[in-house]
Amino acid sequence: MNRMYPLLALAATLLFSCSDKSPYPGYSKSSEGFYYNLQKLGNSDKQVQAGDYITADISYHTMEDSAFFQGRRTVKVTQPSYPGSVDACFLMLSKGEKASFIIPAGPFFKKTLETNLPGFLNDRDSMKMQVDLLEVQREKEFRRQKEAFLNWIEDFGEYERVLLQRFLDQKRIDAKPTPSGLYHIVLEEGQGPGVQEGDTVVVHYEGKFLNGKFFDSTKQRKQPFEFVYGHEMQVIKGMEEVIGKMYEGEKALAILPSEVAFGKTGSSTGIVPPYTSVVYKVSLLEVRKKTTGEEE
Repeated sequence: MNRMYPLLALAATLLFSCSDKSPYPGYSKSSEGFYYNLQKLGNSDKQVQAGDYITADISYHTMEDSAFFQGRRTVKVTQPSYPGSVDACFLMLSKGEKASFIIPAGPFFKKTLETNLPGFLNDRDSMKMQVDLLEVQREKEFRRQKEAFLNWIEDFGEYERVLLQRFLDQKRIDAKPTPSGLYHIVLEEGQGPGVQEGDTVVVHYEGKFLNGKFFDSTKQRKQPFEFVYGHEMQVIKGMEEVIGKMYEGEKALAILPSEVAFGKTGSSTGIVPPYTSVVYKVSLLEVRKKTTGEEE
């Protein structure tokens, strides 16, 4: 019952806020300066707090509503590190709520993702983030559930090794794995520069399960993936290792056991299960070498 009063107050604010003062119709301005539009009220008093783990359907859009990412994510919410951060947006919500936020694109890519802006955005642009908040778990609750799940799937590791070997035999792959256990097979050699830490790389990739079913593809999204090589949390460990061995223009096949893919927990989206080997076809489109003050 206590939860209804702040929700109603927020709804009233959204409905009756003076649109003349907002450059975005239907959006209200937060105390931190970003804009928000609550689209669905929750029926829970479980409001997000710093340290919580949330599961949400999240999508990012340009201001013209062109989506450039969408997926289900489970993330830990931290104290906002700058005004208009995604954590500040999450902290406004409760379980079951859905909202749209307008945030600055520059800090999102440079501070949150620690990468360069994509070519279709610049430093002064804003972007939209849609959040449908499905679950909120306190840290103890999340870790308790995770431990129970890991105990249940403990025997899956051996089964994965059997499936991976069967796949290698069926495809007649006789390449030797790297020390980490992955297979890097060059399909088409590249003639450009190799990749070093700090370089910006642009790749197309298609991710499949061993049975050939797709689970991710930048080609289907018609948007190559661009990131700064060597920064944590950009790509999974196996993809980083393979890209680090490639040259601009190269096309390669990467066969990744779960240890260097999504591990014993699976992907945060739930699409890739725990202890699952995956196959990526990777095209290294561009390598932009890191610049230093000495080179300027």
